[in-house]
Amino acid sequence: MTISKRIVTGAALLTAAGTLIAAERPDGLYAEIETSKGTIVGRLEFEKAPLTVANFVGLAEGTKDSNKPKGTKFYDGIIFHRVIPGFMIQGGDPEGSGRGGPGYRFEDEFDPSLRHDGPGVFSMANAGPGSNGSQFFITVAPTPHLDDRHSVFGRVIEGQDVANAIANAPRNAQDRPNEEISIKTIKIVRVGEKAKAFKGDQAHFDELRANIGKRAEQKAAAALESVIKGIKEQHPGKELVKSPSGLQYLVITEGSGETPKAGTQIKAHYTGKFTSGKVFDSSVQRGEPISFAVGQKRVIPGWDEALLDMKKGEKRILVIPPDLAYGPQGHPGGIPPNSTLIF
Repeated sequence: MTISKRIVTGAALLTAAGTLIAAERPDGLYAEIETSKGTIVGRLEFEKAPLTVANFVGLAEGTKDSNKPKGTKFYDGIIFHRVIPGFMIQGGDPEGSGRGGPGYRFEDEFDPSLRHDGPGVFSMANAGPGSNGSQFFITVAPTPHLDDRHSVFGRVIEGQDVANAIANAPRNAQDRPNEEISIKTIKIVRVGEKAKAFKGDQAHFDELRANIGKRAEQKAAAALESVIKGIKEQHPGKELVKSPSGLQYLVITEGSGETPKAGTQIKAHYTGKFTSGKVFDSSVQRGEPISFAVGQKRVIPGWDEALLDMKKGEKRILVIPPDLAYGPQGHPGGIPPNSTLIF
């Protein structure tokens, strides 16, 4: 057991390791991550990313439900299983394989002011949209390509040199350190009334999750309304039809001949967009149409319904609701859960 020697330097108090003690920090919520290589201290963005921070804090303190025994500090003893120089260090997997988690997944949480804009960013590792759990990473360089794909929830304020040392540790071909580097423990420090009032228990997490769901629904409804308005304005005099299933479509160019029967091999060009207008896939950009047997559940239900009703040469705009697209599970290729898609 080592005993830290305190040194008074002006108004600030430092531990022997150089860590500013909690009483001298500005108001905020902090995570002191004690690793086998030294201590990393991060300031957690509990006001901008409350759900993600509540999850991290609850797991760290053992106050949130997980697949570990109740009251267990989830992160204690877990290794950094993936380290890449000039990129990041990743931990939080109880299996140490990159495939483990706490026994649940939760939604992404993005704030426009929280970017992967430098070293020291705390962010959630995931396997696609809406698949956050316990794994997190700390950057050692700017990684802007991860913006709005991984949920940022804090930043290193002390110990970036420790993170850098971990990132540069000798590793194997799978980026796993040759020698285990572990998280000994994570201490959550609350400074100021707001931080002291912030909880990381299951009840608070559930409340935040319900609220973020409501906000997401409201945002999605507003975005869809804007899309519908834009389609009608761009195609005056044309009708936007809504089928009994909820699929909406507008015929831009009429086709000719018969509609295909289920099982018919067809070719189609498409451009897929989110309600934000962002393109996520396009056969037009690739220069080659997609070919498949229609009506055989080889594509999303909204496509099958629309294409079985279209004639050769016909061009439509499709507004496909989540239950006729990828539903609550989304798609690992980059489709968030419950996404309305425009084709």
